[in-house]
Order: sequence, then C-alpha cells, then structure tokens
Amino acid sequence: MTSLGQSAWFAVAVVPRKEKAVARALHAKGYEDFLPMYVERRRWSDRLQDVEVPLFPGYVFCRFDPLARLPILKIPAVHSILGDRQNPEAVPEAEIAALQAVCHAGIEATPCPYLAVGSKVHIAEGPLAGIDGILVEAKSSRLVLSVALLQRSVSLEIDRAWIDPPRLYREFAG
Repeated sequence: MTSLGQSAWFAVAVVPRKEKAVARALHAKGYEDFLPMYVERRRWSDRLQDVEVPLFPGYVFCRFDPLARLPILKIPAVHSILGDRQNPEAVPEAEIAALQAVCHAGIEATPCPYLAVGSKVHIAEGPLAGIDGILVEAKSSRLVLSVALLQRSVSLEIDRAWIDPPRLYREFAG
C-alpha cells in the first residue's frame, strides 16, 4: 500500500454500464486510467454479436494522489473509491501490471469468481513471464489473476509449459 500523498492505483466504483464513459472522463482530466475489457458473444433475438465489456463490471482503475481525489468523485457516474471514507485503499501495482500484461498479450481472459484459496503458480515463460497467479485447473492449465481489493478475478488459459514446475511443486507439496 502507498502512503497518502503519493500517486497509486485505485479502484473507482461506477454506475453499471458507465465504465467506458468514466474512463474517458478520467483520461480527459489527465488521469492515467485502466479499464480491462474482454469480448463476450451475446445473443439477440435475430443475431449473435461480439460485444466488448469490462472484465470488472462497475469498476475503473485510476492512478492518482488520494489526497486529491475530489475531482474524481465529482465525475458523473462515479459512486466512490474503494476503501474507507478517509483512506482509499490502493490496488497493488503488481496486480495492475499483471492485468495490463494480459490485456497487451492478447490472451483470451474472462471474468470468474474470486478465489480466496488455491495454489499460487509463477509463469516462467511466454508473454506473461514473471506473473504470479492461482492455478484452478491443472489439467487445462487454467490460471486466475485476482484483484484482492475488488474480490474479483480473471480466468485465462495458458500453455502448461510456461508454469515454473519447482514453484508449482512447492505449493502443492506444502
């Protein structure tokens, strides 16, 4: 966690389906924003359509100084900043970096329930090298990256060869 007065990543709670508008407003005000998205296939009465939707509905990540958060709270459709009223809680830099790596790598990621327990693994190879996650299916090498503050996660399939076997073994053996 960062001390107050320093710029860090925070989760901004927003009105449902207003995530893109809030991200644009934050960007227009000069803030660094991050809105991870994925493509979901939706069925309408007459067709199927691919729609880009947020990985974490109702939230936009933003880097700012928590002592200067009033301009963010004044943006229409912003509910709050996660944390308590006096001290917003920063999202760990490593969690944001992992989500950004997934988005930039072009790997298909989908939302999944937050997992409080599970085996942590370290990805040693591939476009996500250096990222830690939770392995939820050993057979298919399904990995979960979590944002603890939101109690939300993203599920993705990775090549089993990318996982660091010694670290995986230590977690399962311990």
